[in-house]
Amino acid sequence: MATRTRRSQRRTDALSRERIVEAAVELLDTSGESGLTFRALTERLATGPGAIYWHVANKTELLDAVTDAVVAAALAVRPSESPGSPQDEVRAVALGLFEAAEEHPWLAAQLATQLSRNPSGTVAPRIFESLGRQVRALGVPEGHWFTATSALMHYVLGAAGQNAANTGSARALGPGADRAEFLDAVSTAWEGLDPGDYPFTRAVAGQVRDHDDREQFLAGIDLVLAGITALAPSREQASPTE
Repeated sequence: MATRTRRSQRRTDALSRERIVEAAVELLDTSGESGLTFRALTERLATGPGAIYWHVANKTELLDAVTDAVVAAALAVRPSESPGSPQDEVRAVALGLFEAAEEHPWLAAQLATQLSRNPSGTVAPRIFESLGRQVRALGVPEGHWFTATSALMHYVLGAAGQNAANTGSARALGPGADRAEFLDAVSTAWEGLDPGDYPFTRAVAGQVRDHDDREQFLAGIDLVLAGITALAPSREQASPTE
């Protein structure tokens, strides 16, 4: 019994959960979810499946752990050591998730899965807490905390996911694909729409050519923050008149 225990201890020491998660991220980045199999993982880690199952029970648990690890790393990134305003902190959280979704093409789909299938897990509360603390710091009344934070979170994940999908589509066009040419083609197509049915779309078609995805994303954050900030009572409302 003692020998078996020592062997198990050596196995867990040699192959940590962190190493498994790291290898799984690499497989997901290169091969997508379909390429993440326990067979591929054992080959990459040069171990047997039993050693992996010692740490994770199945692929679902592994995907949960991988998603949580990537999100935790994204939320830990800050532009400077000194804390900024609540608005700056929201932008930092949002940009961290935006860049993580762009770097890891599989992440957006996993985030959507986590929020719908496992909202009580670690991923959803981790993001919600990071944004909710700043909503509270903005002075938003407590009765609006959940709705305001949910709106912010849905924008961040939705826009980051759409950008990741756009990036994936661009990669699928091949190494010679040019983003400027693609946007020019879209803009030209919009300009050619029926003016009676699509007057607004035609009017903004030219803006498609020159827009920057990151700047557009952050501008959207500012719009959402403007609405959330409007919920906070003004100083005149908060302070009694003399």
